[in-house]
Amino acid sequence: MGVYLISGGARGIGAKIADCLAQNGHRTVVADKVKPAGGKARAVNCDVSDPAQVASLITGIETIEERLDGIVCNAGTMIRKPLEDLTPEEWNSVLATNLTSAFLLVRAGAKMLRAARGAVVTIASSRAHMSEPDTEAYAASKGGLLALTHALAISLGPDVRVNCISPGWIDTGHEPIRAEDGTQHPAGRVGRTQDIAELAAYLLSPKAEFITGAEIIADGGMTRKMIYQA
Repeated sequence: MGVYLISGGARGIGAKIADCLAQNGHRTVVADKVKPAGGKARAVNCDVSDPAQVASLITGIETIEERLDGIVCNAGTMIRKPLEDLTPEEWNSVLATNLTSAFLLVRAGAKMLRAARGAVVTIASSRAHMSEPDTEAYAASKGGLLALTHALAISLGPDVRVNCISPGWIDTGHEPIRAEDGTQHPAGRVGRTQDIAELAAYLLSPKAEFITGAEIIADGGMTRKMIYQA
């Protein structure tokens, strides 16, 4: 079985991906600034926007696990502020965590990924295609992550496949879900972390060996729904 690194894997979607991979018999390494609540992953305290910390993380995997079959670039943060109030420092911090970290992780892990003929999954967002007010930094970072995905797929192919999942509204347990939240989705419900975890596990597996450079939007159909009111 393989060894997989999940950034931002202490909670939410990242934690469920780590759990899903572990249940499939893989070894997992979770890189996060927050300590995971549980699970079978080896946890590493790491700011994945910091090149030095990423280099140390990958060196640790090379030493301890001795291989790397895949990376899930899931680390993300949002600052929701009116455009006029968003500082350049805040803008840069969001892009560093959401976008630059993926570049750093894949660059540092490329040698092991090539050796394993591995795979990368980036976790973008349906917000790469649509927006709410006051989310400029987040939307830009996720749009950039989508473009980075296909660039990496071309640069690293055929040795390494790189694909993107763009989740929509996913219930991570932090906010209560109302009945109307589900019924507005064409799929009839809000997404679950398990939905994304199983999709990520598939894209990392040999079953998806003909898929690279792709984006899969997992949003219950919301980006295909007209919302004009008569």
